[in-house]
Amino acid sequence: MNKVSCIGSGNMGFALMKGLIKDTEIFITDIDSEKAANACNQLKAASLKTSVLNSNNEAAEKGDILFLAVKPQILSPVLAEIAHIVIKKHNSGNPLTLVSMAAGWSTEGIQSVIGGKVPVVRIMPNTPALIGKGMIVMTSSPEVPPEKIQELKIILGSAGIVDTIDERLMDAVTGLSGSGPAFVFLFIEALADGGVRAGLPRDKALSYAVQTVIGAAAMVQETGKHPGELKDMVTSPGGTTIAGIAALESGAFRSTVIKAVEAAWKRSEELAR
Repeated sequence: MNKVSCIGSGNMGFALMKGLIKDTEIFITDIDSEKAANACNQLKAASLKTSVLNSNNEAAEKGDILFLAVKPQILSPVLAEIAHIVIKKHNSGNPLTLVSMAAGWSTEGIQSVIGGKVPVVRIMPNTPALIGKGMIVMTSSPEVPPEKIQELKIILGSAGIVDTIDERLMDAVTGLSGSGPAFVFLFIEALADGGVRAGLPRDKALSYAVQTVIGAAAMVQETGKHPGELKDMVTSPGGTTIAGIAALESGAFRSTVIKAVEAAWKRSEELAR
């Protein structure tokens, strides 16, 4: 039976644990014991063998894979706490694979705190992973064998689409797909507000806005056409759509979205420093 530990039982850690295959034993630890207990009960309800542990050291000791589902500013003390166990297991020939989702933390940075060239995987999931529709981008240190990468792809695949990328691009990934859902939520809210301003009831405006975004995204994904080409398909000369596009561009819509991704990307680089 596979053994997976997770330090942190917040939304993202829980989402990834929820998708684990049934012949996996899961160990959870969290500074908030009530949150850990709630996550454990929900995972048990999904027929997953799950236990709450009393310490991070126990999590490192029991797992073959250890998910680090903690905030970037918390990661350093967590790593320092478990370092001796990670090194002990590595030296004994039973290495523990660390899987971090902390923005800005490189695989080398994690190894530096641990104090050795242990296997480290860095992932950047996003919040749609909570409903199995996430974008999970992964990179790894040279110490992670190909079979472990494949195992993790299977584990993470239940939460959405998994892709691998060169680590130097992970901060850009953070800016785009990591932070991107918040930008889309803001757009949906604004789209619905526009409908309300035009006279639609709030519930209908929000419903129409959500389905419009879902349908538009699906068209890009399923047709393989460039978004600009799809935009032109619905933009008639002198029509309503071009009037709306002109209003968006008068507010520097595309430039503003680009700047939002750039700001999130640069913030991720700052966190790394």
